[in-house]
Amino acid sequence: MKVAVVGTGNMGAAFAKALDAAGIEIIIGHRDFGKAAALAAKIGSGVESGGVSTAIKVADISILALPYPSILEVLQAAGALDGKIIVDISNPITADYKDLLLGHTSSAAEQIQSAAPTARVVKAFNTIFANLIPRQGRNEKLVQVFVAGNDADATARVRGLAEKLAFEAIDAGPLTNSRFLEPIGEMNIHFGFFLGWGPTAAPAWVRF
Repeated sequence: MKVAVVGTGNMGAAFAKALDAAGIEIIIGHRDFGKAAALAAKIGSGVESGGVSTAIKVADISILALPYPSILEVLQAAGALDGKIIVDISNPITADYKDLLLGHTSSAAEQIQSAAPTARVVKAFNTIFANLIPRQGRNEKLVQVFVAGNDADATARVRGLAEKLAFEAIDAGPLTNSRFLEPIGEMNIHFGFFLGWGPTAAPAWVRF
C-alpha cells in the first residue's frame, strides 16, 4: 500500500512521519515541488515526493492534509481522480478558529465529493490534533478516529490505515455524517485552544 500525503504543514508532516514509522510506503505531494522534496528528505532517503497530481495518481490512498479553503483549488489541478480514495481531514473553520464556515446542511467532505464526483471521498482524522498523530504522542492511550464515507471498500481501507497507525477506527456511517463530525472537530479545537486542554485533546464515543 502506498499513501500520498498532500500538504507539508503540521498535519502533513505529522502524517508523513507516522506513516513512515509504521512501515507504510509514502509519497509527499505539494504544488510547490521544493516543499514536497524538503519534507521527504527530512523523513528519509527512501521517501518519494512530487506534485499533487503525481502523488495522488500513484497512491492507493491520498490524505489531504490541507486547510479546507485551499482543497477545492488543489483538486481542480490534480487531474483525473476516477476511483481514487481521497481522505478529507479538514474542518471548515473561520480564520479565528472559533466557528464553522458551513455545517449541519452540508460539510467540507460533501463539498469535496461534489468537486471530485468520481473520487471516493472519506472523512477521517478531523478530530485529531497533529500532536496525536505519532503513536508516542498518545501516551499509550487508545484514541478513536471516526471514519465516514459512502464506499464500503474505501472506508474499510481507511479504517485499516488508521489501525496501522494504532488508532481505534470507528465506522461513522455515510459521508453525510461529516455534517456532525466536523462540528465535533470544531468543539475539539475549542477544548484544545480556548478551554485550556491543549493540543492533546481528542473526543471518544463510549459504549456502556
